Amino acid sequence: MQNGSITTPFGRRPMTLALIQWQIATAAIEPSKTVDKWKVFRDASEAREKLGLQDRSLAVLDALLSFYPDNELRRDAQLIVFPSNAQLTLRAHGIAGATLRRHLALLVDAGLIVRKDSANGKRYARKGRAGEIENAFGFDISPLLLRAEELAILAQQVAADRIAFRRAKEGLTICRRDVRKLITAAIVEGASGDWALIEESYSALVARIPRSPTMSDVTSILEEMELLRSEIINRLETQEKVENCSTNDAHNERHIQSSNPESFNELEPGSRTELKAISEEKNSPHEGPMRIFPLALVLKACPEIRAYGPSAVIDSWRDLMSAAIVVRSMLGVSPSAYQLACEVMGPENAAATMACILERSGHINSAGAYLRDLTAKAERGEFSLGPALMALLRANGGGGHVASRVS
Repeated sequence: MQNGSITTPFGRRPMTLALIQWQIATAAIEPSKTVDKWKVFRDASEAREKLGLQDRSLAVLDALLSFYPDNELRRDAQLIVFPSNAQLTLRAHGIAGATLRRHLALLVDAGLIVRKDSANGKRYARKGRAGEIENAFGFDISPLLLRAEELAILAQQVAADRIAFRRAKEGLTICRRDVRKLITAAIVEGASGDWALIEESYSALVARIPRSPTMSDVTSILEEMELLRSEIINRLETQEKVENCSTNDAHNERHIQSSNPESFNELEPGSRTELKAISEEKNSPHEGPMRIFPLALVLKACPEIRAYGPSAVIDSWRDLMSAAIVVRSMLGVSPSAYQLACEVMGPENAAATMACILERSGHINSAGAYLRDLTAKAERGEFSLGPALMALLRANGGGGHVASRVS
């Protein structure tokens, strides 16, 4: 390698202290040092963002290395390549001249190459009588040999940062899923607490996630999301402890309810007792808790809700409540409006009401306002599901015989 003295750039290109330092450092490379040029290139490619380089810069560096004949960069070899701009353009996949000059400057600024300009700025090699290169003017690639270990460390840091970023994003995705499903379960099963406010906090956190988040963005939001998840779990655990204290009373109450032969949950669609119940709901004002009609009747009157159940199947009230949460979000009903409906009507009737609204969504301007109006009527004892289910049964062609029996 020909080091010579420190050289300055040709023309208007300025000389900087950094260029002087690189030239001094490359002159002090250990004589026995060698490195695979393509390994150094891969490390530089991995660390391109830390070096301030772009993809086109790497294409130019790849082209420059292709003019060095050996795979190993050695201290005692000729490490100056001198291709013309036309040759570089060809090997850099047709890059434009102005773009080529810009990226060559970026490589110099990044400390990966050093210019060794001739008196007139031309790139060439002067050979001796035996054909050996005595002096060359072009681009010195010895900084790659000098910085091989540094570039390898940078590449490892970038890879580690990428893994950490991927794990942080995975953690945020899982935490989001946990919070979303815990809130849904709490609302569906009627857990005590201001779940609408908690859901609004969750939505505000999700809205803060940028389209292209940085590690700092993900870490910050993940910490807050984990705190929210912990708060939800603590609330649910506290409620479970309270419920366990009254397990015997609750068991007795459920036993009495399940022993009641008049229970509407045990009726089959189309039975005379069911029709009588609907007729009474239609013709008398609502007093006390709203009656819960059979799930089969609700699904017969509102078949569209089935598509939103788990795996497009609804086999239980829990499935219907889960589907209602999805429909609520799809129709633009706020969490607070739906939670109020659950508190006033009961979770089963609120889910059934959402099924009715879905069935009639084409005729309703604002599903949220409509649900709030029905909730207010239910609170005053002016709304019951019987007439709504009857109307939908007739509309879906399943209520012809029902109407004749009721009348």
